[in-house]
Amino acid sequence: MGQKKDLTSSEKSKIVRYLAEGCSSLKTAKLLKRDHRTIKRFIQNSQQGRKKCVEKPRRKITAHELRKVKRAAAKMPLATSLAIFQSCNITGVPKSTRCAILRDMAKVRKAERRPPLNKTHKLKCQDWAKKYLKTDFSKVLWTDEMRVSLDGPDGWARGWIGKGQRAPVRLRRQQGGGGVLVWAGIIKDELVGPFRVEDGVKLNSQSYCQFLEDTFFKQWYRKKSASFKKNMIFMQDNAPSHASKYSTAWLARKGIKEEKLMTWPPCSPDLNPIENLWSIIKCEIYKEGKQYTSLNSVWEAVVAAARNVDGEQIKTLTESMDGRLLSVLAKKGGYIGR
Repeated sequence: MGQKKDLTSSEKSKIVRYLAEGCSSLKTAKLLKRDHRTIKRFIQNSQQGRKKCVEKPRRKITAHELRKVKRAAAKMPLATSLAIFQSCNITGVPKSTRCAILRDMAKVRKAERRPPLNKTHKLKCQDWAKKYLKTDFSKVLWTDEMRVSLDGPDGWARGWIGKGQRAPVRLRRQQGGGGVLVWAGIIKDELVGPFRVEDGVKLNSQSYCQFLEDTFFKQWYRKKSASFKKNMIFMQDNAPSHASKYSTAWLARKGIKEEKLMTWPPCSPDLNPIENLWSIIKCEIYKEGKQYTSLNSVWEAVVAAARNVDGEQIKTLTESMDGRLLSVLAKKGGYIGR
């Protein structure tokens, strides 16, 4: 004899309704044309309810072992829980218990990304800070490039999802699906650009100077007054295309030379306030893990995000330079963060 079908959702609802109306289990079985034992079994299972999940007790760790784990965690940053416990010769502890113990004394963190600063770099940072300590930074044009990809940073595609909902599908493409190189500058409370580097163009000294000629000089610098040009200081980092003899000579012919061209310490992106602008723009264009399907669409998103950055935000960034220089001197040329 074959096995009978399980009760359907509709039948279960009818059972509850019939019982609420005062019908007996036998009468309910006749109304549904089901075996009486099936109805009784459903009623009994419903009345029992769910059993509470009882957590298994952790493996007991002695106070001496806990002290060893704490010392090992301090000596082995970014190590796995298994590696920490093995270094203490503590075996037989499941992963869940190891993590629960470590959560009481440590946190899971990513390694901080910093430029490699040696003693020479730090001395040059201090000399730079001393040289420009009395500079009027409202007259400095801070410039830099940024590359934006179609996919954005992988770590930003994370967020809360409601129970019962599936995570949205995220495309996987090589090199982030390609990207766009963007150049911009900030001075006082004004944003210069952003300007898009032509796709496929590698920025060497010649192409960098030609790019500045077609964008920065023709579309912005030419419109400024003579007094503005006389007082403006141009800042760029030490990228090979920026610091080459060709680029330096070309800028000198444009009148940007000597004191009008700011010297820049090596390995110091944390000192450039436009890096904070790039963070603001990237947070906007990649919010909620957004991806793009074409280079033009991601460029349009950059332009829209840049337009939403008001003058007060830019002014806050440029006015932060005095504090950054003091931090450099206080840390003796060390990394100050952004």
